Amino acid sequence: MDRHQRLAILAEAAADDREHGLAKGRPGDPVGITKVRLPGGGCTNIMRIMQTNACSLACGYCPTFCGGKVKRTALGPEEVATTFMEAHRAGLAQGLFLTSGVPGKPVRAMDRMLAAVETLRRKEGYRGYVHVKLLPGAEAAQVEAAAQLANRVSINLEGPADSYVRRLARDKDFSGDLLPKLEMAGRLLRDGPQRGSTTTQFVVGPAGEKDREILGLVARLERQRLLHHAHFSAFQPVVGTPMEGEPSTPATREFRLYQAEHLLRQYGFDFEELPFDVDGNLPLDHDPKTAWALRHVEQFPLEVGRAPYELLLRVPGVGPKAALTLVRERRRSVFRGPEDLRRIGVDTVRAGYFLALRGRRLSPRLPAHQLRLLPHGRHLTQAAWKTPVPPCAFR
Repeated sequence: MDRHQRLAILAEAAADDREHGLAKGRPGDPVGITKVRLPGGGCTNIMRIMQTNACSLACGYCPTFCGGKVKRTALGPEEVATTFMEAHRAGLAQGLFLTSGVPGKPVRAMDRMLAAVETLRRKEGYRGYVHVKLLPGAEAAQVEAAAQLANRVSINLEGPADSYVRRLARDKDFSGDLLPKLEMAGRLLRDGPQRGSTTTQFVVGPAGEKDREILGLVARLERQRLLHHAHFSAFQPVVGTPMEGEPSTPATREFRLYQAEHLLRQYGFDFEELPFDVDGNLPLDHDPKTAWALRHVEQFPLEVGRAPYELLLRVPGVGPKAALTLVRERRRSVFRGPEDLRRIGVDTVRAGYFLALRGRRLSPRLPAHQLRLLPHGRHLTQAAWKTPVPPCAFR
């Protein structure tokens, strides 16, 4: 096979990795190029390459596991660099995401990945974005090299503890390899002169882990600035893999994990405030911010003209941008009604019961779908719907 045929196979294999927010390129995109969202808005193009899909690991969920019936191929370090630079010079790709299978010794495969990035940096003079996926079994010196060469370094933890990882991938060692390497990369990028960040990924569902366990680990790592953010992949069985008979995980569970992680990272919530159900998982019937607010209705409404930014972030339907705009706008203008808040990005349907203008709620009652979700035992009387609400503890 020529280089472009091998690239097509390896780009498709790399698309199974959920880093950067989109799983696969869209129809019509060049081979290996994926349009990804940027944190501040907008999109950019990333080339995603699996340097080889040959693998000696027996990960139960992965189509490229050692017994998988897939066409195996590889690109050499120079070929990776050449392929990416061709796309970059043509304006097709602004960054590179490089991963690999583990054929035989992981140290050798990791060396080949680092050689590809070093060729980009030293020979091609490329100074743009590179994300390198650390392989299970990588050596400490290779973690250091990756942190020096790449803007982002990641390693898939797969699960939140040894028992779960063993069920997913019997060859991987959570506490002796994966987690220490992620923490090491996080310290190097947190404390060193180079600027960069770390991410990780969890396979959600088939091992029986709880959302509380996943998010507890994520919260600790983010609090220590060893992790920028996490990715979550709802398990979907693949024919021909050891886990093909396992039930799929609802996509809603993946979505709720992302929402909860955003509450920790962008909305000022503590881990202990996340609204887990008694089974240790997040409720699927509503987003975690609304679930939290419905469990704390006594702390609302917030007065639009006085509530601080940090508390406005806790209102369902108010995001960071809308909260910041609200705080700025109220200094020079007066909000007269819901239409003024809608203009700056507040979802007044979701937020109406939790916000007040001059002492009266924007909406006199919860929407029916929210009312149904009040925790068992909560009752809002008829009088509570109609009377002005006194100042609450949040003001």
